[in-house]
Amino acid sequence: MSLTKSHIVEKVSEDCDFTKKDSAETVEILLEIMKRTLETGENVLVSGFGKFCIRDKNKRRGRNPATGSDLMLRSRKVVTFKCSRKLRDVINNSQ
Repeated sequence: MSLTKSHIVEKVSEDCDFTKKDSAETVEILLEIMKRTLETGENVLVSGFGKFCIRDKNKRRGRNPATGSDLMLRSRKVVTFKCSRKLRDVINNSQ
């Protein structure tokens, strides 16, 4: 099961004793700040969690899997995530 925004809102509400409405606003504000920061090309670093970065991908040759025909994929920007060493250790020690 995936962790969804509604699950996060619910946990914030429970753990911080906020109303659901206040929790939803808090989560929305946080995500909006992260989106705007990434939109400007800056990285988002959350200590102990990881780093979200914008990376440029060059134009490249691709293939339509339905027809098999070649095509050129345009250059674009993608968001990448690199987890912190702390998070990696927690994940690897929980198995």
